[in-house]
Amino acid sequence: MTDIEFRQKTITLIDSLKTVCANYGLGNDGNEYKIITQTVLYKFINDKFRFYAKKSNNKLANAENFWEALESLDENEYQFLIMDLGGAFPELKSYQLLSYLYNNQNNDDFAKLFDDTLYSIAVENADIFSIKSPSGAKDLMFEKLSNYINDDSQRNAFCKALINKLFEFSFENVFEDNFDTMFEEKYDFFASIFEYLIKDYNSDSGGKYAEYYTPHAVARIMSAILVNEKTKNVTCYDPSAGSGTLLMNLAHKIGEENCTIYSEDISQKSSTMLRLNLILNNLTHIIPNVIKTNTIAEPYYLGKQEFDFIVSNPPFKLDFSDFRENLETPRFKERFFAGIPNVPRAKKESMAIYLLFIQHIMFSLNEKGKAAIVVPTGFITAQSGIEKKIRERLIEKGWLRGVVSMPSNIFASTGTNVSVIFIDKEAGKDQIILMDASKLGETVKEGKNQRTVLTREEENKIVQTF
Repeated sequence: MTDIEFRQKTITLIDSLKTVCANYGLGNDGNEYKIITQTVLYKFINDKFRFYAKKSNNKLANAENFWEALESLDENEYQFLIMDLGGAFPELKSYQLLSYLYNNQNNDDFAKLFDDTLYSIAVENADIFSIKSPSGAKDLMFEKLSNYINDDSQRNAFCKALINKLFEFSFENVFEDNFDTMFEEKYDFFASIFEYLIKDYNSDSGGKYAEYYTPHAVARIMSAILVNEKTKNVTCYDPSAGSGTLLMNLAHKIGEENCTIYSEDISQKSSTMLRLNLILNNLTHIIPNVIKTNTIAEPYYLGKQEFDFIVSNPPFKLDFSDFRENLETPRFKERFFAGIPNVPRAKKESMAIYLLFIQHIMFSLNEKGKAAIVVPTGFITAQSGIEKKIRERLIEKGWLRGVVSMPSNIFASTGTNVSVIFIDKEAGKDQIILMDASKLGETVKEGKNQRTVLTREEENKIVQTF
């Protein structure tokens, strides 16, 4: 099977699950993304567990019925299998497999069986696969999805429809030894699938916190300019991680095995999508570093960790008046050296929260750290205020490496003109590069919006010119 064929089959699975949701009144519902992302995740870990379990155990490899063979393993055999697989896999029991659910779909209370199965996987694997908040609370991997169907009489049919769609598809081709030759680059395959999976669920939601979707072209440019030499054992961080596009591109550029990823984000939806992104990209061990928190008011890593590389596409404007006073305490005085935006009289939602993120990033870099931050282009030209103080500090310290002004509408969700500022604590004062790439790209229509798309050649031109 070619990469294009397998990608299309995966997209068809996602579309079929969306159809099921629509048929049961959940199309475009606020909870649809939970059902789609969690069922795809369940299918992915199910197939991945099956594939590698068969690689590890001859009894499983040669069995006609995998779940019966798994059930027949004694406790020692099962524990040896789990140890051999390592911590990158959820520990699945025979009755938690998709094939078991498929064979029991005519159960009188199948919706409860379906919910209990996914929930038990989440609870039993909570230590590795849960997202933490500063309080220690954990967001589990799965929820009881049938609860989103209000009509109790429809829940069994809804869960059966989901299971049958999942059963028609297999991810096991992804894990074949020749996968790297089938697909030119595994990362690009998963990036395109993940982008399709979340495309309807990761908009800016009218400007709400930290759900801006960063185009892969921008993410690739940022990581390529940041990482221009081989490096190992480095830390990478995004304080407004969203669904993880910037972090995934940065880790891929460095080499996933050469870096440790850390992230913070206030959005539960974004954190859930980031977890899915990490699992798809074989970065399960990073999930404990995903923190759901208000990075500005309740930073988890502040004072605990400084970073080699930071990438961020922070929210530009947001009403943070409820916690603004808390930021003026002595604890944060050094961190917000340039000041904290005031509360405007007319539009509280226009508070420039991105200025706090820039200062937070500067404070979070280690002594040799580098960062790339998406900002509104107006930040570059502002003649006074916090913007000017931040720019002066960057230049005085010799930390500003350069700026790239991007084409307008490169973000489909916002018409704001954006630029990327590059910070390098070892840059010096004589190597600042100001680049105008605003005329590059081709305008395409995406739904009701227009978006500018860069070709790979134009991406390379920006990077090489810089």
